[in-house]
Amino acid sequence: MLKPKCGSGALEDPEGFRDGLCGWFEREARDYPWRRSRDPYAVLVSEVMLQQTQVATVMGRGYFTRFLEAFPDAAALAVAGDAELLKAWEGLGYYRRVRMLRETARAVVARGGFPDELEGLTALPGVGRYTAGAVMAFAFERPAAVVDGNVARVLARMMDFAEAVDGTAGQRQLWEWAEALADPGRPRVYNSALMELGQRVCRPGVPDCLNCPVAGFCQTRDPSRLPVKKGKVAVTAVEEHAVWRRDAKGRVLLHQEGGRRREGLWKLPTRAAAEVAGLAVVHESRYAITRYRVWLRVHAAGAREPAGRRREGEAWHEPEAVGELAMPSPFRRVIEWILENRM
Repeated sequence: MLKPKCGSGALEDPEGFRDGLCGWFEREARDYPWRRSRDPYAVLVSEVMLQQTQVATVMGRGYFTRFLEAFPDAAALAVAGDAELLKAWEGLGYYRRVRMLRETARAVVARGGFPDELEGLTALPGVGRYTAGAVMAFAFERPAAVVDGNVARVLARMMDFAEAVDGTAGQRQLWEWAEALADPGRPRVYNSALMELGQRVCRPGVPDCLNCPVAGFCQTRDPSRLPVKKGKVAVTAVEEHAVWRRDAKGRVLLHQEGGRRREGLWKLPTRAAAEVAGLAVVHESRYAITRYRVWLRVHAAGAREPAGRRREGEAWHEPEAVGELAMPSPFRRVIEWILENRM
């Protein structure tokens, strides 16, 4: 087991650390819509949305508010169909999250409500240690540790922790420290403050140490080198070729995806590079997904693809109906651009 360094200030004076952090938060807290609710369902939705998605994205485009308008409680989400579910999540990516969120809602409905203890919460499908702690603290105002990327960075710097924070031993140590520092009386405020400190002050790269409310507890002399992480996964560049086809009625040909990542979403039909060789390119764009950087080229379909021919999963759609379909953002942008340019 990795041990704290001698003289780790926050651990020596946890109450002082918590007071400094909570005092700063009460003066400086940002107003996020999910912070206005103590409904465990709303807390759960916000936490799932914020996994692998920046706060600015969720806030700036109103995803959280719109999702709750569409599915105001667990009962409504539990019976949601795939089409409406994916449409409500469109733009957030990682669509497996929302399907698992629906499974969580179904389990909550089946048991008659949310459990209010960690063991019961972690027994729900899709709910891990972090999400359970967040629901405990933010919805039920119960003491709980919460370690996300922001909290891991804060703790690594506070403790001058030079082990990989995304390794098994590192995670174990961070959770130990988080539990030791958990606020028994203000769990909602304290955990919000700890996370916001990582977002705004103890940020990646060079932190704003001069404005840190708990700088006196920090053990590192070189915060920019922390946290340490395991080797990054290499980014792979790939090309993706799609075709733009309209029939005599003006309908657009789209393909509904299978597989785990984008199952149920609609996009332009894709083809192998050899199949589109020589076809005019009508649009080019780049986008990122997980460890891939994709160069998307859209080609005007030629005579080699007869107008009546469709492949498995493909269907014709009226242009005015395309907006109602759930679609990956890169393809949404391409289709909107092409339609606006009357192609």
